[in-house]
Amino acid sequence: GEKVNPLDKQKIRQIRKDIQLIFQDPYASLHPFKKVNSVLEEVLVVHFSKSKIKNQKRIIDLLSQVGLDYEFKDRYPHELSGGQRQRVVIARALAVEPKVLICDESVAALDISVQAQVLNLLNDLKYSLGLSYLFISHDLAVVKYMSDRIMVMKDGKLIELQEAENLYKSPENNYTRNLIEAIP
Repeated sequence: GEKVNPLDKQKIRQIRKDIQLIFQDPYASLHPFKKVNSVLEEVLVVHFSKSKIKNQKRIIDLLSQVGLDYEFKDRYPHELSGGQRQRVVIARALAVEPKVLICDESVAALDISVQAQVLNLLNDLKYSLGLSYLFISHDLAVVKYMSDRIMVMKDGKLIELQEAENLYKSPENNYTRNLIEAIP
């Protein structure tokens, strides 16, 4: 409900802090030649502090928040599993203390057991940090697990918008009904 003027640099900077993205592919989301420490420190230097000591403490806190030990700060992306990379991407998003995370198929590239771990982490963070998510997925089981409200789209158009429980109990649209019936 708020217009954003792209020429208002201060407003754009604030929006970039308030809304962060977590993409589908954790392999492509991290610079291959930068250690985790550099990836996280870059965000902190731009948005918070140039103090190495403050930033190192914050990096350790961020890694801990996403379930990684501080030793991970000295690793390159190729030394991490897919789930560990996605946790680093989540830590990078959290570094600016956002209000909203846009998760675009953020677990689709992970195997099923790692998906569950990352989804549990995201849910824990949602409650502990008071975050809101815009969670984009084709996997309705994942959507059901993550969502309070669900918007179903088809061909780029809104088909249905309901509270999650209501949508699964009594979908109003045949397309939505068919999607729900297709869940294994």
